[in-house]
Amino acid sequence: MSEPMYVLTMGLFFGTILTIFIMRYLSIIAQAKYRFASDEQYRKLAEQNVAAQAEAAAALKELRTTLASVSSRLAEVEHVLKQVE
Repeated sequence: MSEPMYVLTMGLFFGTILTIFIMRYLSIIAQAKYRFASDEQYRKLAEQNVAAQAEAAAALKELRTTLASVSSRLAEVEHVLKQVE
C-alpha cells in the first residue's frame, strides 16, 4: 500500500470519527438551547398562572365580603318581618 493511500485512509477514518463527535456535540448544544427555551416558556406560564390565581383570590375575597354584607342585610330584613307579624 502506498504512503498517500495509507494517509488518505487514516485521514478518512479519523475524520469520520471526528465528524461524528462534532455532530454529537452540536446536537447536545442544540438540545440544551431548546430545553432552556422551553423552561423559560414554562416559567413564564407559571408566573402568569400565579398572577391569575392571585386575581381570582382577590375576586373571591370581594365576593365573600359582598355575600357577608347581603347575609347581614337579609338577617335584618327577616328580623323586621318577624316584628311586623
